[in-house]
Amino acid sequence: MRLRVMVFPVTPPRVIAADRTVIRYQSRRDDESALREKLRDLAHQRRRFGYRRLHILLRRDGVLINRKKTQRLYREEGLTVRRRKGRKRAVGAAQPALEPGLRARPDDDGSPVPGAQRR
Repeated sequence: MRLRVMVFPVTPPRVIAADRTVIRYQSRRDDESALREKLRDLAHQRRRFGYRRLHILLRRDGVLINRKKTQRLYREEGLTVRRRKGRKRAVGAAQPALEPGLRARPDDDGSPVPGAQRR
């Protein structure tokens, strides 16, 4: 006597309560490796450009692509706009610090300037 065994690609649909078409799903997306490579190259050349400006550059190069697809690929590749570095500031004080008891100006006695209002 021969036993018949049913072979499923994953688990039987009844066990996981899912439709059979979900288990056999195959993506119909085109291969985007060349487009991803081009987007990565542009992003490295133009570090301060986000996906919107890179999308414009791709369109200029003749690549017909939807903006949302550009955004998705940009995010999936982990690309981000590089932050600008902070400007360098001088280390230390701009003017030499005065020792206690010395005046900033020879006529400075610490009293308020005549005519100036106190706040």
